[in-house]
Amino acid sequence: MVKKPVKKIKNVVKKTNVGRVSSGIKNLDKIIQGGFEKNSTNLLVGGSGSGKSILAMQFLIDGIQKGETVMYISFEEKKDDVYANMLEFGWDLAKYESEKKFFFLSYTAEKVKSMLDEGGGDIENIVLTEKISRIAMDSITTFVMLFESEVAMRENALSLFALLRGWDCTSLLIYERDPLVDKKHSSRVLEFEADSIMLLYFTRIKSIRERFLEIYKMRGTKHSTNIFPYEIKTKKGIVVSSRPRKGKLNISSNN
Repeated sequence: MVKKPVKKIKNVVKKTNVGRVSSGIKNLDKIIQGGFEKNSTNLLVGGSGSGKSILAMQFLIDGIQKGETVMYISFEEKKDDVYANMLEFGWDLAKYESEKKFFFLSYTAEKVKSMLDEGGGDIENIVLTEKISRIAMDSITTFVMLFESEVAMRENALSLFALLRGWDCTSLLIYERDPLVDKKHSSRVLEFEADSIMLLYFTRIKSIRERFLEIYKMRGTKHSTNIFPYEIKTKKGIVVSSRPRKGKLNISSNN
């Protein structure tokens, strides 16, 4: 009797049809499974000089280049200063604004709080009318500092996240905190509610300051757990290395 060959059963991997939004950062999408999850709210954490605002703006510029309409909400920097600084990278925000591809809102943290009380206010009108698909908020730290109690901060932070998700936008929220110095989490609710947390390090290795990027968490994503060097380049913006740093990196506070 001739035995029939046994068919090998292939492992079935359940796939999820999660849409991805490209980051616009060279080599970053490769380590986060193709980009941010569509309509996610992402936290970008870093200290002074790490390039947080540049990364956030680069994310928006990528959207414009793909035919999307985007919004930048600034709590601290003036519009003219932002526009002048970003020209260094070849990003003509005034031109994009005139074409109604880019919207710049200069808001105080107090005004954002009022917006939440109103259920969206003027920002929501722009988002829905202009079909905004990407939002960068710089920085949410100022907003968090408005509240004296943890309970009040938690309630308002949850309201902000709920509002952003209700707009069907992919959002990038900048949080001013040096991961090397301030290791105590200033706001657990922000880090818990965020769909992803990206840490930017700007530290001195021997006699030279270097920049490193780490994906601390990203829901629904098989992201790399390595630490990657990155550079800030004129006319290119942020460029992440295609290879992680070799050897063990003892990241510590060494000002």
